[in-house]
Amino acid sequence: QVQMLESGGDSVQAGGSLRLSCAVSRDFFKWNNMGWYREAPGKERELVARITTSGRANYNDSVKGRFTISRDNAGATLYLQMDSLKPEDTAAYYCNSFPSTRTWGQGTQVTVSS
Repeated sequence: QVQMLESGGDSVQAGGSLRLSCAVSRDFFKWNNMGWYREAPGKERELVARITTSGRANYNDSVKGRFTISRDNAGATLYLQMDSLKPEDTAAYYCNSFPSTRTWGQGTQVTVSS
């Protein structure tokens, strides 16, 4: 069964930066496009950014120019560098394949205060 373990979330002030990491089962990671998703209270889970196995990235318009997704194929780890954070970025962040599977990790909480 695929495993995904997110980490790196924290509480920061607006304008700050965070780097999220997600350790993924190696074989699953190797063969799948991956994405970062987030779920804010009272809102549906949304795709934040995605990256192909070859490293091509796409971003939700709300984070374009501020977030950078990357992947370490050797280490089976997905990253999300988040800069210029805004209060509206506050959410639980999850990694999964794109399209997503039904298996989700526990997520990592990002809280941005104004």
